[in-house]
Amino acid sequence: MDNRKSSVRLAVILVSVVVGMVGAAYASVPLYSLFCRVTGYGGTTQQADIAPDVILDREMTIEFDANTNGSMPWDFKPLQHKVKLKVGETAMVFFDAYNPTNRTVKGTATFNVTPVKIGQYFTKIDCFCFTEQILKPGERANMPVTFFVDPAIDQDANAKDVKVITLSYTFYESEDDDDTSDVSVNEQQKSVDVN
Repeated sequence: MDNRKSSVRLAVILVSVVVGMVGAAYASVPLYSLFCRVTGYGGTTQQADIAPDVILDREMTIEFDANTNGSMPWDFKPLQHKVKLKVGETAMVFFDAYNPTNRTVKGTATFNVTPVKIGQYFTKIDCFCFTEQILKPGERANMPVTFFVDPAIDQDANAKDVKVITLSYTFYESEDDDDTSDVSVNEQQKSVDVN
């Protein structure tokens, strides 16, 4: 009888461990994402509602990189390849996206900055990457991003050598759910390519 109780107890423990591991696996992605957003780990940028009220004399060059995943048919590029700004100063730049296909395509952009240690100081106020974007056949859109480099960077001895930051985006095609009526890109920023 004692062997049976031991076997049942062991089975309960093993099932609990398996359930716990599955739960941890599901929780790990959102927890990792939260960790990256809070710490800037891996070049994850920050988000703010307003710009800082302090602008330092320290200048930074921000370079822009645009990519598409192999299955994404869009043409995607920055309209400016770099800007110079002071730490704490707000800038707005645009990326051009064009759908050369004969079908409506939805896309989602992932992003990061390099060097990765700067992610915690690179802050976006608004970005096309916050929402899914939709382009109809032959449609082109200028997609804005508004950002600043947090003045707190000046207190980080590890970031004193940084003069150039690269903001990189990669667009991926979103799965089609046959609901293309909600267009995320501002209609005023769109123009249909007539070529």
